[in-house]
Amino acid sequence: MVQQTRHYLDYNASAPLLDCARESMIEALSASGNASSVHFEGRNARKLIEKARASFASLINFKASNIIFTSGATEAANHVLSPIIRAGGHELKISKLYIGATEHPCVLQGGRFSKDQIEILPVDENGFIELGALDAMLSEHNAYNGNCAMVSIQLANNETGVIQNIENIASIVHGQNAFLVVDAVQALGKMPLSIEETGADFLIFSSHKIGGPQGVGAIVLRDAALSPMPLLNGGGQENYHRGGTENVAAITGFGAACEWHQENLTKNIKNFAFRDSIEDQIDTISKEAGNHVARPVFFGKDTNRLGNTSCFSVVGVKAETALMALDLDGISVSSGSACSSGKVKRSHVLEAMGASQDEMEGAVRLSLGWDEDKLGVERFLTAWKTIIGRVAA
Repeated sequence: MVQQTRHYLDYNASAPLLDCARESMIEALSASGNASSVHFEGRNARKLIEKARASFASLINFKASNIIFTSGATEAANHVLSPIIRAGGHELKISKLYIGATEHPCVLQGGRFSKDQIEILPVDENGFIELGALDAMLSEHNAYNGNCAMVSIQLANNETGVIQNIENIASIVHGQNAFLVVDAVQALGKMPLSIEETGADFLIFSSHKIGGPQGVGAIVLRDAALSPMPLLNGGGQENYHRGGTENVAAITGFGAACEWHQENLTKNIKNFAFRDSIEDQIDTISKEAGNHVARPVFFGKDTNRLGNTSCFSVVGVKAETALMALDLDGISVSSGSACSSGKVKRSHVLEAMGASQDEMEGAVRLSLGWDEDKLGVERFLTAWKTIIGRVAA
């Protein structure tokens, strides 16, 4: 029996490990020593970590000294979403956390803020933060509270790919003397990224979204003198920001992936340019199937989106059924976020955008990789035409 060739079109969930990351990790695993030790082996481990930190800093065009490695973006979110901020030798209290309605679940949980300290910011039909509401909510906070506020916004949405007007958001947030946290997990490696231009005070990142290993992420501090209280206390690792022995091999793999993206970012972004053509073909498939099949709804279409991401729905096609059929045909896609225990369920992102129940039940997400997988896309479109044909029959 000939083994079926599979095509992976779910990079927003997790990108396959890059060869350079794997090779660097194997080399790091062969080394011994604790990066906090002063002997030769310890200094060698420290060099690997600092090389990775410099590689990441180069990719985001920022200072390596302001980078904190974590076990992933979820830990990073729980770290930065803190009601106490260290500012030099002082502590600042944060009384309210404002979160966009389409944020990733690890942010929506609010980190270390209590539920009564959390407010949800509305979005429009495309998933953009309603700037007037943001300004009004922060103004109301400042009128009745003597402490600061914090706002947490995703730069690029993992389900729809919609890119927020982050500079405008930062202007409003800082104009109201609040702090801005930016979840840049999906943006890294998929669009040009400038830490300064985001205006963020704190940013969070994840290695496995760019072809590094799972289980490692990072926090970037815009100002080294301004940092959340540590989530993990210990031996003073990561310049006393995050206790615990560093995962040298994973961090090394993350750094190698950053180097690869530094060299290939322009080419990768160009490879994403065929998303619109795919959406046109998906629309044509429904059109040719006749009046018994609904035309697809593309969420966030005609807005600024990540070039690799397309989230769409055809009313009458259940996402769970479609994903199973595609998987059997050797094609891996998603119904949205992959952070829900493997379950296909209603998307809070699409719900916040005002999608109907039927649209949410049929939502499918394609997230393409760095290489232009024309064969994979062709296989998807052929399989999708079969799925639509069953509905039309």
